[in-house]
Amino acid sequence: MKVLIVGGGKPVYFLCRTFLAKGHEVVLINPSQDECVQLARRLKVTVIRGDGSDPTILEEAGAHGADAILAVTPNDQDNLAVCQLGSMEYGVPRAVALVNDPDNEQVFQKLGVTAFSGTRTIVSMIEQRTALDEITNLIPVGEGKVNITELKLPADSPVVGRTLRELSLPADSLIAVVLRNGETVVPRGDTTLRPGDRIVLITLPANHGPVIRAITGETH
Repeated sequence: MKVLIVGGGKPVYFLCRTFLAKGHEVVLINPSQDECVQLARRLKVTVIRGDGSDPTILEEAGAHGADAILAVTPNDQDNLAVCQLGSMEYGVPRAVALVNDPDNEQVFQKLGVTAFSGTRTIVSMIEQRTALDEITNLIPVGEGKVNITELKLPADSPVVGRTLRELSLPADSLIAVVLRNGETVVPRGDTTLRPGDRIVLITLPANHGPVIRAITGETH
């Protein structure tokens, strides 16, 4: 897979390194001459100095043959422009933009750009307080409309010792999988939850917090 990344700073370095480790081809676009030199020395990526929202630069980066474009600059407008150009002008099938201001997330989605807000995700996790230690994965999917969360059940969880049919979880939530002693269980109504079970939850963003609190026993 060929991935175009537009942006700079340490997060971009680690993104590039991760994609490379997975065997993908990476082309990086960065406006800073110094950063371009440093990244070219440290990573086996094609580095192009310039503005990623400039069609000439995207052309030079090979946008026509890219499988994905990721815009992670500090400017939301630039990220939106990069992704729209990539998808509309060059037919890049997957365009993802960082949203620095979470208030812009819905705007991006309405304009057809997949957006992710690190701020919103961090706030959501911090709100869970003690549940943080037990949450290992929080994955927004379906353009952020659904969350898939892996959660370890503590011994004092109010759902431990109860069957799924006995639970009163908030609407629009589902315990899809139970991971227990190295085995994967697709739960049924009579499946009893045990301490230490890792459960995979499917929730909507709006009810994610209430579902986590109902399972962990957190009241606020």
